[in-house]
Order: sequence, then structure tokens, then C-alpha cells
Amino acid sequence: MKHIHLLLTAFFMSSILSLTAQNIASIKTEEVTYTSGGTTLKSYVAYNSNQKGKRPAIIVVPEWWGNNNYSKMRARKLAELGYIAIAVDMYGDDKIAANPAQAQEYATPFYKDPQLGKARIEAAVNKLKEYQQTDAGKMAAIGYCFGGSMVLNAAKMGMDFKAVVSFHGGLAIVPATPGSTKAKILVCHGGADKFISEADIKNFKGNLDSLKVTYTFIVYPDATHAFTNPDATANGKKFNMPIEYNEAADKKSWNDMKEFFATIF
Repeated sequence: MKHIHLLLTAFFMSSILSLTAQNIASIKTEEVTYTSGGTTLKSYVAYNSNQKGKRPAIIVVPEWWGNNNYSKMRARKLAELGYIAIAVDMYGDDKIAANPAQAQEYATPFYKDPQLGKARIEAAVNKLKEYQQTDAGKMAAIGYCFGGSMVLNAAKMGMDFKAVVSFHGGLAIVPATPGSTKAKILVCHGGADKFISEADIKNFKGNLDSLKVTYTFIVYPDATHAFTNPDATANGKKFNMPIEYNEAADKKSWNDMKEFFATIF
């Protein structure tokens, strides 16, 4: 009996691995170009070409480095989960920052003018709506660091998302106003994030609590800023920044996102 049990276990594991490989192989990716406010944007779309029918669509807003391989990887992972996703070029012409000073230069205009970030995200939404795979009534956004701030801003400024998820995003952002926020919100925050002050957290929660906005705020112990990005440790050492990859927090926050979306879609 034990031998039969082992054979059945091996069969089922082999079947699961085969299905996973087929799913990954069927992910179609493509570069897309469009404009917003006269700026040419070069984003990245991913979806499962073997999957039938329309599906929820996810906007992926990258870290302040720009729309690099990390944000594109996240778009592919979302496609593997059954979504169509677009990793967004926020800066234009697919610019990637070479160092923190340049990243700050690229990101600063968006913090000074929240409408700029909203417009770039709206342009990505409109592009994704051109795809027959997109269910325009089921859209969400996720963002990392800078991108987390941008998707939270978008939600607070009334964009028609079902949900937004911020991974280690900044919280000193646009305040919500009565009736402005339609999306449900998940914040995945590192407990050791030195870029986010306790005052920022208190103000963020207080603003949403006062307006009875639905949100979930999860803290991952010992996780620093940028904890989901495997490149964070090397970048932290290279640029003397208090950031580091945390595998446990990365996996847990991704699973928390999946469970969050499952309740919505």
C-alpha cells in the first residue's frame, strides 16, 4: 500500500508540474506603445494565450527605478494566475534610472503633481482595455515602493479600480476625501522599513478610518523597504541604502495579495 501511495503521489506531483509548465509556456508578452500628455510610454503586457474569455486586469506600477525586469516579471506572474497585466512605463521612453539620484529626479514630478501619476495610470488602463481578454469591469492595480504610492494615490483620487495593493509603498500621499475612494485597499508594509515614519502610518490609517474606507494593513516583521525585490540586497549595498530582500515576506505578501484578489474577483 505504501508503494502504491508513493506512486500516486509521484503521479499527481508530475501532473501538477506539467500543468504549471504548460501554463508558463502559454504566457504571451508584448511591448506596447501609447502616449499620455504628449509623452511616449512603452509598457509591457502579459496574459495567458490559451485561457478562454475575458479576465480581470491588473495594472503594475514599478519601483522608482522604472519599468525594469522586476515589474515585468510581476506582470508575467499575474498572467500565470489568470489575469491580464500591464507593467507600466511611468517616466516615458522606457527610461530606467541608473542610481538613486536619477530615480529621485524621475520620480519627484509625480510626487509634486499627483494628477500626473493618475494620468499615466489612466493611459495604461485605456491601453489594456483595447485587449479582448480584458474584463473592463474588473480592474485593479498593484505597485512597488514609488508604484505603491502611485496606486494608493489613484485609489484616493477616485480611479475606478476594484482594488489596489501597495507593496512597501510610501504613505505620505494624497489624502482621501469623502466619497472619493472606490477601491478596496491592501497595504503590505515592512516592519523594519526606515523610509516610512510612524507618523505617516498614523496619518494614512487615520484618514481612511475617518472616512470609513475599507482597507487592510499587513506588517511583515523584520522586512525593510523593497523587501519583495531579490535585487534589493545588492542595490542596498551598492548605494548604501537600508533595503534588503526578505524571501519570507515576499512570498507571504504575494499570497496575501492572491487571497485579497480572490475575495474581490
